[in-house]
Amino acid sequence: MKRTLINQTYNFICRRKISTWSTLTSTFNSRPVANYKPNLINTDQGLFDVPELHSHNGFFVLKDQCIEKTNVLIREILDRNRSRKLVEVFDDLSDTLCKVADLAEFIRLAHPSSLYTNAAETASCAVSGIVEKLNTDRSLYTALLNVIKDGDKFPTNDIDDLVGRLFLFDFEQSGIHLPESERTKVVELNNSLLHLGQHFVSGCGTARTVDQKIFPPGTSNLFVKEGDNVIVSGLYSNASDPIAREIAYRVYLYPDQQQDHLLTEILKHRYELAQVCGFPTYAHRALKGSTIENPETVLEFLDCLSNGLRIRADKDFDMMKEMKMCENGRKDLQVWDTDYFTKSAKKALFNVESSECAAYFSLGSCMEGLNFLFNQLYGISFVVKDISAGECWSPDVYKIEVTHENEGVLGYIYCDFYERSEKISQNCHFTIRGGKVLDDGSYQHPVVVLMLSLPTPAWSSPTLLSPSMVDALFHEMGHAMHSMLARTHYQHVTGTRCSTDLAEVPSVLMEYFCNDPRVLRTFARHFRTKDPIPEDMLQRLCAAKNLFMASEMQMQLFYSAVDQFYHREYPMEGSTTEVLAQLQDKYFSLPYIPNTAWQLRFSHLVGYGAKYYSYLVSRALASCIWQRYFENDPLNRTQGDRFRHEFLAFGGSRSPRKLVTDFLLKEPTNDVLVSSLLKEIDNKQHEIESVNKSQSFD
Repeated sequence: MKRTLINQTYNFICRRKISTWSTLTSTFNSRPVANYKPNLINTDQGLFDVPELHSHNGFFVLKDQCIEKTNVLIREILDRNRSRKLVEVFDDLSDTLCKVADLAEFIRLAHPSSLYTNAAETASCAVSGIVEKLNTDRSLYTALLNVIKDGDKFPTNDIDDLVGRLFLFDFEQSGIHLPESERTKVVELNNSLLHLGQHFVSGCGTARTVDQKIFPPGTSNLFVKEGDNVIVSGLYSNASDPIAREIAYRVYLYPDQQQDHLLTEILKHRYELAQVCGFPTYAHRALKGSTIENPETVLEFLDCLSNGLRIRADKDFDMMKEMKMCENGRKDLQVWDTDYFTKSAKKALFNVESSECAAYFSLGSCMEGLNFLFNQLYGISFVVKDISAGECWSPDVYKIEVTHENEGVLGYIYCDFYERSEKISQNCHFTIRGGKVLDDGSYQHPVVVLMLSLPTPAWSSPTLLSPSMVDALFHEMGHAMHSMLARTHYQHVTGTRCSTDLAEVPSVLMEYFCNDPRVLRTFARHFRTKDPIPEDMLQRLCAAKNLFMASEMQMQLFYSAVDQFYHREYPMEGSTTEVLAQLQDKYFSLPYIPNTAWQLRFSHLVGYGAKYYSYLVSRALASCIWQRYFENDPLNRTQGDRFRHEFLAFGGSRSPRKLVTDFLLKEPTNDVLVSSLLKEIDNKQHEIESVNKSQSFD
């Protein structure tokens, strides 16, 4: 009875006739009309409303102000007569540095003017130098250590103590607690790892240039030619020709001696760093303070999930084998085939064309959908704000004020959604200013930037999003809501400033809302007619999104296992490629291809060293939350408020495992996490079969 009433309510909401678009929809369905002036002289407003940044020279002013305030706070930390908790002073110090460092780092990456990017880089380097100096200041470390050991002269609570320990761990990451010789070694290793990582990441995307003579007759014309050479710039996973897919895979992933040397040195240096700092392995160091807490538990999780996934993934691959047999007369499915047949199956089984679906997912309607969802869950709304001259780095940026129905303004989101030549291509969430309680008791409103690479609107239509673009938008907005709704006392632990396996939970949870037909019905409307998405198309779209979920998860599990084993004891039992081959045999259903080295293209080994497992664990945690609180009713305000106040609000100010345990009302054991993921796969497979049966009947 309750489920029927809920469904009737959804149908009423979704089928109501809309004669005009809302202001929010109309705004995002057209290019921004901000009063933007890309000149390099004084303007009325600075970047992000920072008055000093009305020109690029403002970064030098901010840098000097940062140094001056830092020195004041250092004196306060060392003052025996200080008048407040030590952790509060440390957080002010962190906030002072982050306000310049985070803003400068973003402008360095995003601004089209070299004057701004160079000035921002100078400021960023200066602040990094300050941080490095502070991290090796034994007087600051000793003052904090004494408070952690003996207590502050002012009463502290559990959050104060946790944040204090986090600051202490930051110090010890630099080896400040070690003898001088070992501390010097830590600095050397960190510097070396920085340079090794930069070179490795740079080499991950390098195209492979080879002599066309090595190609089988008649195949070199499948690729770009340059004189007598052939350029292979990627895996060509969408190519319909199986020979092109195979050649691209073998050539692009052929072992590269320089990349192999860089990766081996990175793993060696990381192990040495962990040993010097008192950890058994680098994985133990990386997982300290995480939800899973240690690498032994991570490996148990991966093994447990692998056992449950194998039979389910094999069914996916069996279907792909049948498709390859029908298309090519061959049944020997290989790793270079999976992406192609996944896309083919979605089209063949569910007749899902991205262009057909995209007409119902204009950027404006998607933003309206997010606004409606957040209003239902949390009582908050998006208010589009005018942008002052000089406030933004590009004319194609929207500014949203996030407001609560009772609490007023919560923060600001700058939406940099459109692709442009000088822009980084990754989907990103940048914290420009973190939230915290100020001295006068007011709250410092968080400011973030969401960056996507969507096509710009055409003259006759708004930007239309493919299903994957909609997923990306919802995912990044999950990070933004974590930043907006966290209400931590300290900036150091606000919003997404928590362990990686916890930080991804709110964003992954948003993908569950995005893939639920009841939520999609509330906003998926044709950009011209305003008609709701046809029910048949909606069901096919959701089914297609979940097709081959088990095999995709198995691939992520394999990546996670490689990352974990690389960061265990060193030297490993074999080369990085030999270890990769062994792990592929254990964790993935399709065989390793000799003379390939996929790991040498895996840039995440640098950014997520020993933490790549976070994708799977955060998925499992989000699945637990979805199934327990939102699966029956994704617009439930009671559960939304509970998620806000008992999960999002804490940011990183509570132990991740305790936060999750308290919210789920049970310990997130490996059995709980794996069971949730396998249940999700089985449920989605049942839905896929139901839709497929309905399609066949029709």
